[in-house]
Amino acid sequence: MSYSDFSKIETLSKLNAALADKSYIEGTYATQADVVAFKAFQKEFPQFSRWFNHIAALADEFESFPAASASASNEEEDDDDVDLFGSDDDEVDEAAEKLKAQRLADYAARKAAKPAKPAAKSIITLDVKPWDDETNLDEMLANVKAVEMDGLVWGASQFIPIGFGIKKLQINCVVEDAKVSMDDLQQAIEDDEDHVQSTDVAAMQKL
Repeated sequence: MSYSDFSKIETLSKLNAALADKSYIEGTYATQADVVAFKAFQKEFPQFSRWFNHIAALADEFESFPAASASASNEEEDDDDVDLFGSDDDEVDEAAEKLKAQRLADYAARKAAKPAKPAAKSIITLDVKPWDDETNLDEMLANVKAVEMDGLVWGASQFIPIGFGIKKLQINCVVEDAKVSMDDLQQAIEDDEDHVQSTDVAAMQKL
């Protein structure tokens, strides 16, 4: 059945009854029949639709709404004949925007009050290989530790024999994942071309 003429109150009553045991007008999923009825209702009741959608969007905050004032309640009782859909659009829009701005400000304040989550960090073990057995390893270590990045903290280090009298530098560091790119860090170390042949990530562990 098509529900498109909401100027007749019986159309609204029939649609309400039809939706008593189902979520959509036809079948088990949304179709163009739902679109037609939705647009027809909005066309006939634009102010009510705007109000309903706005209040529905604030459903999670219902408990925080202030109580209705006594004067507002008395006015509703005394003005039963007032046309609820005849208010000035500009005034309604302005009030809605003010309410929206207030809700956004309240949300921002609550969010700011929440403790910040600790930054995700990783422990990285880097292998730094020299060119040969004549490379000054102490200078290489000093140059590696001279690399500075926001979110980078150097840790313990050691020299490990890898054969033919050559030792590699193995050094630990802690990095903030969101701030430190391993590609950038390795490139910064390898820029020391007088000492460093290559770098490798030997191990990585999330903190």
